[in-house]
Amino acid sequence: MIYKKKSSEGYQSIPYVVTLSSSILLLYYGFLKSAFLIISINSFGCAIESAYLIFYLIYAPPKEKKFTVKLIILLNVGAIGLVMFITNCLIKGPKGMTAVGWTCVAYNIATFAAPMSIVRRVIKTKSVEFMPFSLSLALTLCATTWFFYGLFVKDYFIAAPNVLGFVFGIAQMILYFIYKNKKGNETKTKQHDEFEGQCKEVSLSSVDRKDNINQPVEIKGMMKVIIADDQKPTESNENNV
Repeated sequence: MIYKKKSSEGYQSIPYVVTLSSSILLLYYGFLKSAFLIISINSFGCAIESAYLIFYLIYAPPKEKKFTVKLIILLNVGAIGLVMFITNCLIKGPKGMTAVGWTCVAYNIATFAAPMSIVRRVIKTKSVEFMPFSLSLALTLCATTWFFYGLFVKDYFIAAPNVLGFVFGIAQMILYFIYKNKKGNETKTKQHDEFEGQCKEVSLSSVDRKDNINQPVEIKGMMKVIIADDQKPTESNENNV
């Protein structure tokens, strides 16, 4: 969608930066456990999230680009680098793996909680434009699959946070069905902002009333009302006459 529109408008980078961090940590956790399934799936996850963030950084506004880069440096470089340093130099062996496991739990919970900003937007605008059903369904199926995997191999660092992921996924799908047939305020808000911007660009005091043919239709309509009001005699003028 971002590549198609050539714009990141309406989308946020936080969920994807956090998900990339979680995938990197799970990849590291998989190497510590020598778990091929965790390694292979999270390698793919890292590639997907990295590709998304590259597209986002290409098409995002300058302010959002700076924020995203800072977030990547903080979470994907600083925080993960610190975890790797501690578990390789200070806490080694089974205790180190346990520390990484708990860190993965925290990051997984953050991954599932990150899209809540989109949920708030859906409730506020009554529009599901930026919360596609396929994404919510994928989140639910992914959380369910990882929960049962963690349960079967008795790895509760994998199973536990995915209970929360399942709950969030179901909540998003319920919201989708509630608001999917409603037009919402998203489009109206955009149109209002565009029109307001046009109004600000036009200074009515400097407009020649006889030559406003190039102004937008909405602006000309507003000008006609203002001109008509200016031409109406006031009550004081009528009394003087």
